[in-house]
Amino acid sequence: MYEHLYEEPMTEETALPFELPEWIACAPFEEYLGMTIEEADGGRAVLTMPFRVKHAQGKGLMHGGAITALADTAVAMAIKSLLPEGSHFVTMEMTLKFHAPIHGGTVTCAAEAVREDERTIRGTAEVFDDNGIKAAAFTSVFRIKRR
Repeated sequence: MYEHLYEEPMTEETALPFELPEWIACAPFEEYLGMTIEEADGGRAVLTMPFRVKHAQGKGLMHGGAITALADTAVAMAIKSLLPEGSHFVTMEMTLKFHAPIHGGTVTCAAEAVREDERTIRGTAEVFDDNGIKAAAFTSVFRIKRR
């Protein structure tokens, strides 16, 4: 959907060159990585991403940045399932602990978001390989923009 925009430069002054098709949807970065939103409701979300060559690090394992992106996005979709459409929020802090390498197949991430106060949401996620082995655990703090 966004392939024609992948190489367009982004600047602070430039108008956003895309519009999401709905509130809970993948943006160009997530689409580029191949993420799919399997479910997002009630503060929980499940996303999947196929392991392609573009996700590999030098020894052929899935790159930690790709795993982190999947976990961060899964938590963001869980948050979107809690907040009113059009809310603005950002990741303020994140931690990822690796448990096992990912060698191939489809990676699954299950996330949960819990509202801590008016502007703070804590997120957790677990990333699993194609065999159901937990590859990573993710924790995060998101901040909601003041109205």
